Formats: sequence, C-alpha cells, structure tokens
Amino acid sequence: MPRVDTQTFYGSALMSHGETAQGVQWNSTETQEVRFRVLRSFLPPDLSRLTLVDAGCGFGDLLVYLERTGDRPRHYIGIDVMVPMVEAARRRTGGEIHVLDILDEESALPEADVYLCSGAMNTFTRAETRRFIERCLEASRHGFVFNLLKGWDTSPIYNLYQPREIRRLAQELGVEHQIQEGYLAGDFSAAFWKIPFGVPAPG
Repeated sequence: MPRVDTQTFYGSALMSHGETAQGVQWNSTETQEVRFRVLRSFLPPDLSRLTLVDAGCGFGDLLVYLERTGDRPRHYIGIDVMVPMVEAARRRTGGEIHVLDILDEESALPEADVYLCSGAMNTFTRAETRRFIERCLEASRHGFVFNLLKGWDTSPIYNLYQPREIRRLAQELGVEHQIQEGYLAGDFSAAFWKIPFGVPAPG
C-alpha cells in the first residue's frame, strides 16, 4: 500500500499554492534552494558535459536554479508523474520533460550520466524508496544523487530515514556513497556512485 495518494497529496498543494515551492510541498523557495545547492555539491564542477535526469522534477525548479547560477547541464531531462506539473515545467523551462512513473516497472527510463532527486521520495514506503533508488541507479552511467527526510520511520505521511540506513543500503547495492547532513534540520542528502567521476567507464 502507498503511504499517501500522490495525486491528492501534490494536487491539493498545487491548487492551494500554485507553481511555487509550497506547491510541491516545500516550506519555502529558500529551503528548496538549500537542498538544490547541497545536491549540486556532489556533482563535478563542470556540468556542461553531463546529461542530468531530474527524477520528480515538479515545476522544473532545479533547472531554473541551475540556469540562474550559470550551471546548466549539457542536457536536462525532467520526469514527473503529475501531468499538471509536467505541463508547468515544460512551459517554464522549455526543457525535455516527460510524464513517467519511475516505480512502474513497464516504464523505460532515459539513460543519463546522473539521476538526481529532490523531495520526490518524501512520501514513499520503504519498498518504494529502495526500488526508486535501484531504478535510477540502473538508468544512470555514474550514479544517483538524492535527499531524504531525516528521522525515525514513525510518520503516517512522511518517509523518514536515518543516514546509517542509507549507508547500509549503499553497501547492499555495492556502490560507493557520500552523505551530507546538518544543512537543514530534518534533512540529509546522499550520492550513490556506480562509477565515481574521474574513473574511466569500463569498456
């Protein structure tokens, strides 16, 4: 069983707050961009050679942020399950944005150097979180960078983890990992690397 109904959870926020950070269930644009900055810090200094998939792209705020900071990747692909958000992201960014459910095993995911996810796993179950991470890793050449809410798994709505659980998952999946915390209360970020940058790809 899903933890919440995604369409209702995000649809109500969109109806109440429009195309804003609150419309994707963040407290503010400022905290949303703190998370973007931390996730960006895991990536190489130069994004201009990378293909980046934004998994759960919402309104395309990550691409707007990267463009404002002069940091656009070579190719950006946004993915979201919410049709109104995809339509808004296409309009706001002019980027390649797809309606796609990453948890749907029948959905073919686009290949990319890196997958990145900010907030889209915040209402998942444990099983959904693991499968989402696995699928993003499978579709990436280098790895997957993401954030999660920090805490004990006691909320009926939100998906909370302890960083040590994510370290353990990285070990189970056989990938290198980095974790950063302390930038916001109740939040942490991680990078799972199949092939760390600077290491030649096999073959």
